[in-house]
Amino acid sequence: MTLSTPNNKCKMKLYSVSDGPPSLACRQLLKALNIQYELIDVDFGKGDHMTKEYAELNPQKEIPTLVDDDLVMGESNAILQYLADQYDTSGKLYPKEPKLRAIVNHRLCFNLALYYRNIAEHTPIFFDYQRTPLTLKKTKMALDIFNTYLRNSEYAAGNDLTIADFPLVTATMCLEAIDFNLDAWPHVARWYSNFKRRRPDLWEIAAGGMREISYFEKHPPDLSGMDHPIHPVRKSA
Repeated sequence: MTLSTPNNKCKMKLYSVSDGPPSLACRQLLKALNIQYELIDVDFGKGDHMTKEYAELNPQKEIPTLVDDDLVMGESNAILQYLADQYDTSGKLYPKEPKLRAIVNHRLCFNLALYYRNIAEHTPIFFDYQRTPLTLKKTKMALDIFNTYLRNSEYAAGNDLTIADFPLVTATMCLEAIDFNLDAWPHVARWYSNFKRRRPDLWEIAAGGMREISYFEKHPPDLSGMDHPIHPVRKSA
């Protein structure tokens, strides 16, 4: 593994894949909180996440992984929640009020269980899955639901930016990477466009991943030398 932004004085480290939406969401929050950290690039194509060294940090062998002093944890939603609880002095990104927090938690769960899950199936890059009428139908279903949630909201979980916006933005970014048109979902399109306009510093993090996904869409990587414990990876034609 290589260090993208070496800083040995930082106690915090994020093991991240450069075009992975969950990793990008965590990086957006770290940027929003102005936290200094060491970004460690995990090369998925080379199987860095499958090494014994990485498994000692994250037995799930998934990316990202956060190290904050003596805390080591995976699961991007949990990372987002922890970072906001620990470092957001404004209290706005992950509100403490139970009902407001419940909506944020719901949107995080919605993204993980349905929205990003369906989009990921329709935008396979590394894994050997095919884009089909069924994956399209499931993606449209997820967009229909999210469009409903956004009817009266400026952001994903209300009228303020929260940690829920980051994973939903980076999931939606995958659709833009394959030139998927959002015109049929005007509230989603408005929210997505507004995020880019209002927070260009955070959007640029996602845009970097989008450029990579767009490239891989046109030039599928050959991962014949890499194994994954669950998903079949793409082999050479």
